[in-house]
Amino acid sequence: MPNNHQKPQFYSWIEASLPAEVMLSGALEAQGLTGDAGFRRYYRTNTAPSLIAVDSPPAKENNPAYVNIAMALQSAGLRTPVIHAVDFAQGYLLLEDFGDQLLQPLLNDQTIAELYGLAETALLKLQQLPDSKALFPRYDAQLLGDEMALFKQWFVTDLLGIELQADESTMLDNLFGQLIQSAQEQPQVLVHRDYHSRNLMLLANNSLGVIDFQDAVWGPITYDLVSLLKDCYIRWPVQQTRQRALAFKQRLGLSVDDQQFLHWFDLMGLQRHIKVMGIFARLALRDNKRDYLKSLPMVIEYSLEAAEQYAECQTFCQWFKRRVSPLLANQSWYSEPERLEL
Repeated sequence: MPNNHQKPQFYSWIEASLPAEVMLSGALEAQGLTGDAGFRRYYRTNTAPSLIAVDSPPAKENNPAYVNIAMALQSAGLRTPVIHAVDFAQGYLLLEDFGDQLLQPLLNDQTIAELYGLAETALLKLQQLPDSKALFPRYDAQLLGDEMALFKQWFVTDLLGIELQADESTMLDNLFGQLIQSAQEQPQVLVHRDYHSRNLMLLANNSLGVIDFQDAVWGPITYDLVSLLKDCYIRWPVQQTRQRALAFKQRLGLSVDDQQFLHWFDLMGLQRHIKVMGIFARLALRDNKRDYLKSLPMVIEYSLEAAEQYAECQTFCQWFKRRVSPLLANQSWYSEPERLEL
């Protein structure tokens, strides 16, 4: 039976949309699953095989983009959930069930080579897709800047209570401009935009499943690589991360030297983690998803680690250590992040 989060018409639609090869014995049931950072709700059906029913409010989520991008990724040989049925008006989707095996809990020093190898091979396929301006929005200066603006409002001011002075705001804007310039001077490819261990799944045949791709854009070639190797939920030693980044660069065949590629990679990571600090703070404060705060210490460490390496980031790094770091110890969510050793 539907619970308070499910609508009778949702159940009726699921039952009417079941593929012929899917069996249902008795009344349809749908068990709610842990969702993502968006407004979508996921349910696993009691059919054989099980399916994933998605209630994805059309006013909040871009469901046509999900369907179209899924088809594009599948055309490149990537495994995304088969879409059995969709109702754009109501925001309902019926998908293949990839199971529960995320990459994150499987990662350790014994498995990283194989599992990250799968993820990097899939990323190469994704980046070889041709551009489509109708399908992939531009990851342009406006979007990159809007993302980083979340840091100023939600992390600095709303979460930590810091009122930015005019010179501080200008300093941050100057840094953001440099990070945008670095992103835009890179080769531009298809970007998943959230390519990490919680959006990659190990399937029954030891292949890699890719999920949560509906926000894909056309943007910097290092973006998804840094999302994977500087994952907000799991951390590896710096030297091994850089070695994997350069090995991926070799597979790309880019005619750029290692120092330049790592410069792009690190500044792209700083842009992403500045954005993520704002997003995680917003998820906690606006959407009451406070578990995201637990990942902030690792994101902060990534940000400082990158900023410390480059001259153009020194003013930001010193400001952060002077204005932000002293407040962290008093935050209930803050603790020193753990590292996994290879």
